[in-house]
Amino acid sequence: MEQSLTGLKVMVIDDSKTIRRTAETLLAKEGCEVITAEDGFDALAKIADHRPDIVFVDVMMPRLDGYQTCALIKNNSEFRSMPVIMLSSKDGLFDKAKGRIVGSDQYLTKPFSRNELIGAIQQHVRAGA
Repeated sequence: MEQSLTGLKVMVIDDSKTIRRTAETLLAKEGCEVITAEDGFDALAKIADHRPDIVFVDVMMPRLDGYQTCALIKNNSEFRSMPVIMLSSKDGLFDKAKGRIVGSDQYLTKPFSRNELIGAIQQHVRAGA
């Protein structure tokens, strides 16, 4: 059974405008409120302001990469319980392991499908949590 995602705040951090737009379009159709950020620095300020229910973060970004961004979120006691899903075009074991080390909750390989995106949200965000 697919639970409704209406009203969930989802953050997508990716330096690719195409990925941000794709994810935003998919998620907006599901009723999510989507917050986008171009990199980790941009994201960290927005996380404090918007307090998303779940964060998708690209691994490869300039300035502050996805691993660093995830580690900063997870090391902050206020945001530690926020699910962080890594997005990467690399499907390597090393990358997945590194994602786990910094505390990510899941790892999706790009290009991701609508079902993968929605599935990840449903898996990590409990309705009414």
